[in-house]
Amino acid sequence: MKTTFKILAAAVSMGVALTAGAVGQTQPAGSISELLNRVRSDAREASQENQARLREFQSSTNQQQALLSQARGEMAALERQAAALTVEFENNQVEIDVLATELRQRQGAFGELFGAARQAAGEFAAIINASVVSAQFPGRADALEALATNRTLPTRSELDFIWRRAIDEMIGQQGVVTFDSMVTGIGNGQPVPVTRVGPFLAFTNFNNNQRFARWKEAETTGAWALTDLPTQPPGNLVAAASTLFNADPNEIVMGVVDPSRGALLDIYKDVPDLKERINQSGMVGLVIIGLLAISATFGLFRMFALLSTQAAVNGQKRKSKAGKGNPLGRVMMAYEAAKDKDVETMELKLDEAILQESPKLEFGLNFLKLAAGIAPLLGLLGTVTGMIKTFTQITLFGTGDPRIMAGGISEALMTTVLGLIAAIPLLFIHSFAQSFARGVQQVLEEQAAGMVARHAEERGQG
Repeated sequence: MKTTFKILAAAVSMGVALTAGAVGQTQPAGSISELLNRVRSDAREASQENQARLREFQSSTNQQQALLSQARGEMAALERQAAALTVEFENNQVEIDVLATELRQRQGAFGELFGAARQAAGEFAAIINASVVSAQFPGRADALEALATNRTLPTRSELDFIWRRAIDEMIGQQGVVTFDSMVTGIGNGQPVPVTRVGPFLAFTNFNNNQRFARWKEAETTGAWALTDLPTQPPGNLVAAASTLFNADPNEIVMGVVDPSRGALLDIYKDVPDLKERINQSGMVGLVIIGLLAISATFGLFRMFALLSTQAAVNGQKRKSKAGKGNPLGRVMMAYEAAKDKDVETMELKLDEAILQESPKLEFGLNFLKLAAGIAPLLGLLGTVTGMIKTFTQITLFGTGDPRIMAGGISEALMTTVLGLIAAIPLLFIHSFAQSFARGVQQVLEEQAAGMVARHAEERGQG
């Protein structure tokens, strides 16, 4: 019974501790009175804590209500201010309309005149901004732009800006001038010498290197500036620019003029280079280039070997002692071995020696001939595959956009070009190598005929 009481007291004590949120570990109550006292104490603490939370919540609610009332008061004040400003704005707009009407009445015919002047100033300001002459004289169009946007009557001096800037532009278009200016992409932020050819084009001279630049408007800021062309034109145009830069002031030289004022030079960035053209030829083009590289290397090696052989044969002709290092020497050794035979036998031995040398001299010539014939056939194959690709694109997408067909046409044309480029030098190499081989064979036959004739003569005398 005593044990049961202790267990019950511990359970009740633990439940009260969990209900009150107690964290610390409590000891079991020793009696009913102690247990009741402990329950009453925990209840009072829980009630006090709940009351404190309630007061805190009520205080926070009152504070939020006060802030809400304050915000509503401020919003009402702002609405009244906005209404007052709206009324003031409408009154000002009415007054502005009245003054504008009065201004138009007082201007009379001058209003249309000055409107035309402002329009002309705006249009001419755009022309001046787009002119490369402005690279030498920046800010020329500021006065015209201010005149074009001004709503008041222009003064006489402001109207004079129009014809004065027109005269300045005509004067600037007639000269070839060199000046220092900032060029985007050149000079690391420092001014570089710039040569301007009228309003048509400009090129820089940085570290004695001429590069063409274009006067263009920035897409982000809208400011005009000289910008280096990412892809420069061909070398003859750059050489002409260099000649013009180094010419004397009164010297007449051949130069470069772009009538489109930079648009034609800018097109060179879209012109494919050698690597891009090779890529356009596709796999067939790579096969042709590989065939050309292997065949040309082998052909040049054979030409060098035949030239060396020809030189050795020519050297052997001046010696009486036969050597094994050249075809003529080996033929002479065959003559020495059959010297005691009759004329017919000796002639057969010499023919046999010459026939043994011929395959060595003609080694690889058939391969060069075959490669020269295969190269244009591979080009034709690439042409056919490129046209098939082109017709496939036409079937799928139609002929509305020619750029869709450009890939197949480029492949067809480039493979044809590569095939011809490979065949032409290979034909030359084959022709020269065959000529050298025939020359050596002819020398061998001539020397062999001389040996036979000398042997027959010696036999006849004997």
